[in-house]
Amino acid sequence: MAEPKVLVVDDEKKITRVLQAYLEREGFAVITAHNGPEALSLARSEKPDLIILDLMLPGISGEQVCKELRQEGSRVPIIMLTARSALEEKVYGLEIGADDYVVKPFSPQEIVARVKAHLRRNDPGSGQLTEVLSLAGGGLEVNIPAHRVSWQGIEIFLTPTEFNLLVYLARHPKRVYSRSQLSETVLNYESIVEERTIDAHIKNLRQKMERAGAPNLIKTIYGVGYKYEETRS
Repeated sequence: MAEPKVLVVDDEKKITRVLQAYLEREGFAVITAHNGPEALSLARSEKPDLIILDLMLPGISGEQVCKELRQEGSRVPIIMLTARSALEEKVYGLEIGADDYVVKPFSPQEIVARVKAHLRRNDPGSGQLTEVLSLAGGGLEVNIPAHRVSWQGIEIFLTPTEFNLLVYLARHPKRVYSRSQLSETVLNYESIVEERTIDAHIKNLRQKMERAGAPNLIKTIYGVGYKYEETRS
């Protein structure tokens, strides 16, 4: 079985060297880049299993790298590194397609833990390999092993986190989950995550489904959380 491949992108070579050492110690194959154009090129050619991406890069920003990969239909999990601690900046990173963020300075062990969590929940071998969910009267098809979603034949390109949120909620229809429950169960976060992190992922999921013509299946229960429900609100 091939080692999971991680692309680490940061213009500070000390950071890429440290992360490479920690990740390789845990059995990951690591490739590195130090600017935006190099990151895009390696992401396209090497097809990494996960990308750790700094926001502030020379040439092309990490934000633009993330946007371009998502526009191309890439579903690779992306963990953004940012020196910006403001909540609005973190949420913005999620809204443009990142799955997660870590604020500098950070612990390399935390990065490794998050990489493992993302790869674990996005491993097709960890689920039911033959499972395809047929939802909303058959209009919405969720192919779990292929990580693909379509509405009436139109493919909806979701990030891994958006996909996992949809699958988890759809598997438990009408049950309401708080943001903290979704963070712990779906995102595998043991630490406290701002509530707006889940809100940003749900917002992206809804917008993508709406653009494909799908109905709003993820309902907000104000003051509580979210649920999947096919009946009209």
